[in-house]
Amino acid sequence: MSAHDTTGQSIEFKRPDGRTATGYLVEADEPLGSVVVIQEWWGVNDQIRGVAQRLAAAGFTALVPDLYRGQSTLDKEEAHHLMTGLDFADAATQDVRGAVTLLKARGAGTGKVGVTGFCMGGALTWLAMVHVPEADAGVVWYGYPPLEYIDAGKVDKPVMAHWATQDKAFDIAGVDTLEARLREAKVDYEGHRYLAHHAFANETAQGPGRIEITQYDERWAQLAWDRTMRFFGRHLAC
Repeated sequence: MSAHDTTGQSIEFKRPDGRTATGYLVEADEPLGSVVVIQEWWGVNDQIRGVAQRLAAAGFTALVPDLYRGQSTLDKEEAHHLMTGLDFADAATQDVRGAVTLLKARGAGTGKVGVTGFCMGGALTWLAMVHVPEADAGVVWYGYPPLEYIDAGKVDKPVMAHWATQDKAFDIAGVDTLEARLREAKVDYEGHRYLAHHAFANETAQGPGRIEITQYDERWAQLAWDRTMRFFGRHLAC
């Protein structure tokens, strides 16, 4: 693969329970490490594949597990239906953990593997930080599960999170509570807040077709990505 070729491929991998899962893999040309990318509620679409390609271009082999088993949508009602039908515990402990384990076995770069996710994927990233011991670091983009599902005392790896102060999907008051628990548990945590709306890093969240609570912000998105790449560089490439 050339330095500019970030074409991905569909692959199969084993979950811890022995079942087969599928995902979208993009290999870095000269990998520094690897990252599991967790989808938004839309499914594995062109936008989230683009995230994987962006990471691979920066030197991180990326794998997007297909949590919806081939389904994706542009309709918010259907997306909500797909998300509510997802078993989050199974997704985190089986699909995401299986993806992390596969990347560990492949040993790209240092062999270290991070996890990142957006919205629904952000919530699942928190669950991975608790339930996937093989993961080495995590970056959360504006998402968290019900806070009782995050046992801060079990988060033993570095985490960065990006929050939108005007987020109507994940209230910033919940972030305040979560961060207080992380501080109490002495988690290696770095949180950043942006004067932005939900999905501010999703370039498709703009124009008349966007969901009303979302809004892409190019400036904040770039800053968050710069911070993310430095974070993964520190914790996965060394």
